[in-house]
Amino acid sequence: MKYPAAAAKTSTRILIAVFGNRDRGDDGVGVLVLKGLAGRLPENVAVLECRGDTFSLLNVWDDFDMLICVDACVASGKLGRIHRIESAAQVLPFDLGPASSHTAGLAEVIALGQALTAAPPRIVVYAIEGVCFDVGAAPASEVVAAAAETVERIVAEIAKSDPGPEMGRDVVVTSRNEHQ
Repeated sequence: MKYPAAAAKTSTRILIAVFGNRDRGDDGVGVLVLKGLAGRLPENVAVLECRGDTFSLLNVWDDFDMLICVDACVASGKLGRIHRIESAAQVLPFDLGPASSHTAGLAEVIALGQALTAAPPRIVVYAIEGVCFDVGAAPASEVVAAAAETVERIVAEIAKSDPGPEMGRDVVVTSRNEHQ
């Protein structure tokens, strides 16, 4: 993903990557966040919907200054709890790993990218605790509420990190490596 030269000089280039399967209960939290972001992102933000292969990040993130990821994780305390982890400040815990059938966990892919010095300099992960990942299940109301709160946190985080761009454009969604 490339940006025009003017955008590259004046704005922080941000990629939001959402993970999960909308047909597997709480695993669809990333898609809920994606829907909530519609019309609320500035021009310097791109969105990638990953429905399977977390390794797809390695192919697209090199043009970005910041990566924000949203994924479900297995509940270890409270259904709908939002974990915000900034990888520059702390190591991503591998036990927050995927609740679905990703080929590798998000933490592993980010660690690989950082080891290869290919990852964006700033990475923020929002992991939302879920309990039901059954095919055909609806997301829990606590997860739906957490998705709405995560949308607000992301919008605020983007505005704080780069207050210049005008907000309000539609989300650009790129789907990669879908699995059944």
